[in-house]
Order: sequence, then C-alpha cells, then structure tokens
Amino acid sequence: MDDYELLDLGAGARLERFGTRIVDRPHPGAYGERADPDAWRATTLFHGADGGWHGTDPVEPWTIDVDGLTVELRPTATGQVGLFPEQAGSWKWLRDVLGVRIDGADAPRPSVLNLFAYTGVASLVAARTGAAVAHVDASRPAVGWARHNAELSGLADRPIRWLVDDVPGFVARELRRGHRYDGVLLDPPTYGHGPRGRVWRLEDDLDALLSECAGLVGGRAGFVLLTAHTPGFGPERLAEALAGALRLPARRIDAGPLRLEARSGRTLELGAFARWPGGA
Repeated sequence: MDDYELLDLGAGARLERFGTRIVDRPHPGAYGERADPDAWRATTLFHGADGGWHGTDPVEPWTIDVDGLTVELRPTATGQVGLFPEQAGSWKWLRDVLGVRIDGADAPRPSVLNLFAYTGVASLVAARTGAAVAHVDASRPAVGWARHNAELSGLADRPIRWLVDDVPGFVARELRRGHRYDGVLLDPPTYGHGPRGRVWRLEDDLDALLSECAGLVGGRAGFVLLTAHTPGFGPERLAEALAGALRLPARRIDAGPLRLEARSGRTLELGAFARWPGGA
C-alpha cells in the first residue's frame, strides 16, 4: 500500500503515515524505546491521553488509496482510524483464492460471508474481484462507514448485502435456512455485546462459531479466513481451532502472525491468522 507506512513504534505508541498525514496513536504492544525519535516530530495528528485527537491537521475524515480502493479514515475515540493495515496479506490471499474460482466469464459468481466486517475493506476486495458478498457487523455506524467506502471506490452497484446483525445469531439463522457460501471471513473481537444483552467472548465462543461457519461452507470444500488480535490467540491456537471445525489436521492449515515492519527496523505484532483455501 503506497498510501500507508509504519514509521516507528515505542513508548506505547505507533507512528504511521496514512496518505499525507503522520499519525501518532497508542498501542499496548509498542514496547521499548523509539528507534527514530526525529520521525515523531513530524506528527500531524495524534491521539492524546485525554482520549481526544490533536495536531496540525484538522480532526476530520480523509481518504487514502488501498490497492486501488478509496477508503475513508476517521479519527475515533478509541484511537482507531478505520483501517487495519496488517490485513494487507489477507486481502491479497482473498484475491488469489477468489481468482481461482472465477475462471472465465461463464464461471458462477462466488459467494463470500464477511463476519465482524467493520469498515469493509475485505468486503470491497471480494466484491471487486467478482464475488457476491454478505457484509455483517453488529455496529450500524460501522456498516454505514463500509457502505460509504464502497461508494467512494465505485463499487456501490456490486452485489453486496449490508447487514446490521449479531454475528452468532445471523450465522445460526443462515444454517437453519440452508444458505451456503463459497467462503467465510471472520475477524472476531476479544469481547463484545450483542442484542438483548448477549455477550461475546472469544475465549468461550470461537469454537462454536467456527463449527457453524464450517457448516456454511460445506466443511473443507469452502475457504475460511480467520484473524484475531487477542493476546493468547497466536497462529497455533487459531490453526487448531480452525482445523477442528473443518475436521482437518492442524498442519493442513496455513497460519502465521499479523505484523508490520516499521521503516525504523522495528516490528509490531498485531495478532494472528489461520486460513484454509478450500478443497479436499
């Protein structure tokens, strides 16, 4: 991504370039000393200890190019901006997996279910590649943001269903309805709240959700991409969970870390992935 670069990290913060903005925002995994203190003096927008954003750039939305997609970034109260750049490898993998399934003009359009879909970059990657997408997130503002990104990227007319729904509940209903997908993407949070006080805990609920997702893709016949940003859920644990749901040996699952390499030479660990491209 030409419009993104991790510049440095340390002292509990990460320094990044999003387009022309140099953003300083907190990250608990940014341990140790900063490798390039001079780079931090160029900051144009930072998330302060008071929970607010400050800097020489206006605290308002701006857009960047993400591999040909136009994505709007917004400073949020939690220190997020609406993009997880460590997922770039996942987006490339998704394009490659879908490309195998879209073999010529007469090939059926693959269907993709994107769960905990947030601001929708993976949904837009899938739609632009030629898939029909069901984009599901419990946050109405996040789904609206994703839909706006589709409009900015010229994909408003693509077959994307924008669904504000509780993910476990939606998946259970899809199974009862007999609906099936060629692939499922999911990036579940550590903890969350659903409707009617339902609580989501990754520790307690991931295995059951993966088993139902395996049913939605016909077991090992369909592809699954699982990512997580929760301490304790590294590549091996995610691979074992996904393999158990698909009834495969864990060694058959491709798994690894989600990380970013900074220009300063430091590495920021941001989670893990486990993925299965589909097939016997």
